[in-house]
Amino acid sequence: MVAERTDALVVGAGPNGLAAAAVLAAAGLSVRVYEAADEVGGGCRTDELTLPGFRHDVCSAAHPLASASPFFERFGLEARGVRLLQPEIPVAHPLEGDRAAVAYRSVEETAASFGHDDARVYRQLVGPLARASHELAATLLSSYRAVPSGVRTAARFAAVGLRSTTSVARRFEGRAPRALLAGVGAHAMQPLDRPLTGGVALFLTSLAHGVGWPVVEGGSAGIVTAMTAFLAEHGVEVVRGEPVTSLRQLPPARAVLLDVSPKGLLAIAGDELPRRYARRLGRFRYGPGVCKVDWALDGPVPWAAGACRRAGTVHVGGTLEEVGAAEADVTGGRHPERPFVLAVQPGVVDPTRAPSGKHTLWTYCHVPAGSDRDMSEAVATQVERFAPGFRDLVLATSVRTARRMETENANYVGGDIGCGVQDVRQMVARPTPKWNPYRVPLSGMYLCSSATPPGPGVHGRCGELAAMSALRDLFGIRSVQLGTGTPGPEASARP
Repeated sequence: MVAERTDALVVGAGPNGLAAAAVLAAAGLSVRVYEAADEVGGGCRTDELTLPGFRHDVCSAAHPLASASPFFERFGLEARGVRLLQPEIPVAHPLEGDRAAVAYRSVEETAASFGHDDARVYRQLVGPLARASHELAATLLSSYRAVPSGVRTAARFAAVGLRSTTSVARRFEGRAPRALLAGVGAHAMQPLDRPLTGGVALFLTSLAHGVGWPVVEGGSAGIVTAMTAFLAEHGVEVVRGEPVTSLRQLPPARAVLLDVSPKGLLAIAGDELPRRYARRLGRFRYGPGVCKVDWALDGPVPWAAGACRRAGTVHVGGTLEEVGAAEADVTGGRHPERPFVLAVQPGVVDPTRAPSGKHTLWTYCHVPAGSDRDMSEAVATQVERFAPGFRDLVLATSVRTARRMETENANYVGGDIGCGVQDVRQMVARPTPKWNPYRVPLSGMYLCSSATPPGPGVHGRCGELAAMSALRDLFGIRSVQLGTGTPGPEASARP
């Protein structure tokens, strides 16, 4: 590696690493980014995983958090050529027969699809959060170290969001609203009776109404393409195929930001870290893994429920009780016979993903950490259960076990794409209990991965907040204007 001095170095070019580099470069610093893989983007990439002409998202596929992210609002995704395409229905959850629980863009339409009493509960529970979805996103996609601007919205959310998905879902009488919340709550990758899982369910459901669950035209890699173009405009060098295994590899710089897991931080800097901090990093807890299965199809998925054919995201798992049992199995170290399956079918709104008349289907299910089991047969069985004839459409299949997920992306420890359990203890204390979670106790070093607040998802906020900490601490810079985004508060952070 070259030895000239640079203002800031970023290790890891996932969405958070790229966001950190963008903020630092926009502040006028000289920046260099190192990425171990030959392609940048981490889990926000798109590739022909099955057959030529079939473009599959490597990890992240639906993007409610990108739509709601204060960072991407300032960055200006659409102004930079990223088209977020909104399916007619953001989320659907098939039930037996031809029925489905559906989150429409409209709260009222969604509520009206339930029974009378459940409609009233849904309006009262989700309606206010959906109307304040941008304000709620600003609070939840933060460092949690400052008083939120929308105190009333935050208080309303906290009153129910600290509960479990099971507790929130049981406010409803019908199977449909219960199943809908179970599917969204399962994104927490924890048993549904755990605290905070209800908050995940309510937040993501409110975003379905407030900003939608869009897909990126052409694939999620479009977000990364826009970010790397911004870096090129600002003279940032992105070095690909350059694994950093020790701090000694890096050239001199005033700031070093690491988009790595706590395990990766220990591997790179363990000998130099204070022992107490290193011990705490070693106690950081990772969650279950995923087995990701991508399908090239001869046509659209033949869901029995018509609404599922119009949905961008489909949660496959049956009732609240079935989804809960599957997630409890995973946490207990077991592979569920009927796994909960997250599915995204971008072809309902983006014909560029496959040759004419063909489709792609993106799926994954949760598995015990480190699993090397191929779950494609169990996933196919679950999809076939609610879409008879699905198997007849399969042209090709690509499988990435949890173990392979970690091999291809070291931040996915044990196949955990969330980079750490999100429970009460690790929601704020990510990765350790510190007032400023981004500062590493080495001069000029910061952690900017999903192991820091606000946690997983393609929102860029971990990178932005870490970069703002570095700018404030080392360069005396307290705000940055990214340029083409929506006018409003400039990037700032006060951990």
